[in-house]
Amino acid sequence: MKTIMVTGGAGFIGSNFIRYMLDKYDDYRIINYDKITYAGNLDNLNDVSDNDNYVFVKGDISDYDTVEEVFSQGIDYVINFAAESHVDRSIRNSDEFIRTNIMGTQVLLDISRKYNIEKYIQISTDEVYGSLGNEGYFTEKTPISPNNPYSASKASADLLVKSYYETYKLPVNITRCSNNYGPYQYPEKLIPLMISRAYDNKSLPVYGTGLNIRDWIHVYDHCSAIDEVLQKGKTGEVYNIGANNERNNLVIVKMILDYLGKDNSSIEYVEDRLGHDKRYAIDANKIKRELDWCPIYDFEKGMKDTIEWYINNENWWRKIIDRNKI
Repeated sequence: MKTIMVTGGAGFIGSNFIRYMLDKYDDYRIINYDKITYAGNLDNLNDVSDNDNYVFVKGDISDYDTVEEVFSQGIDYVINFAAESHVDRSIRNSDEFIRTNIMGTQVLLDISRKYNIEKYIQISTDEVYGSLGNEGYFTEKTPISPNNPYSASKASADLLVKSYYETYKLPVNITRCSNNYGPYQYPEKLIPLMISRAYDNKSLPVYGTGLNIRDWIHVYDHCSAIDEVLQKGKTGEVYNIGANNERNNLVIVKMILDYLGKDNSSIEYVEDRLGHDKRYAIDANKIKRELDWCPIYDFEKGMKDTIEWYINNENWWRKIIDRNKI
């Protein structure tokens, strides 16, 4: 049985990935290593907590001694989801982003090299590429050009990962995905924030004109792509992951209001975010061609399923909102 160390496994994408892998395979042992910051939530994994192939370890990826203690138990693969990820928080204070996203990645790389793991996968973001104009797509060859402290910290981590492959031949992959949506997303992010606020008949704050465009992918499609990279990804390669679902923020907000049977009067345009990227769009042809991966979720149905999930799991998100005063 192979052991996967999933860092940040109590977060949105990490917890969905753990569930995906445990549902699909019975020959992987998964160690969920998570610091449990404000966005980490073990309630995300209540349904797998008694699985014999699942173990939770509380720890910080920048804590060398604790990370090495986990590695000493026998780790075959590392998949690093652990990151501070909210752009607004990085603009207010970037300290934690530098420590976790860059220094934490360095710790994982150093110990992975020391213990000769079989593969290290860095989960990154399309935001490292910066902003697109009205046309074109990010490819794996697009120069990195981050525009905010969050994306700069992720770009720095990507370059560290690349350097460990080039210098030490550490077997690595980097994945860069477009915006995720789906169940268990922390409710400060656009889609769950708008669902919860619309549900409570509150105003819906939209940055600027609301016309900034993002390329959306269901989190389960993202998880299946990471699985393909784990199984078949060529060492040293970067893989973009996307589903070609470009929508501007205003369209997303109105879609949520329409589904909930509410009008648009609750939309409140607020001062735009500093350094707000205009458009993201992923070219995922490489992973489709080389690893035979393809997204399966229709965006409209995926959004309906997502809205229904938050409606049916009100206690989950309301506990988070009440605790953190979102």
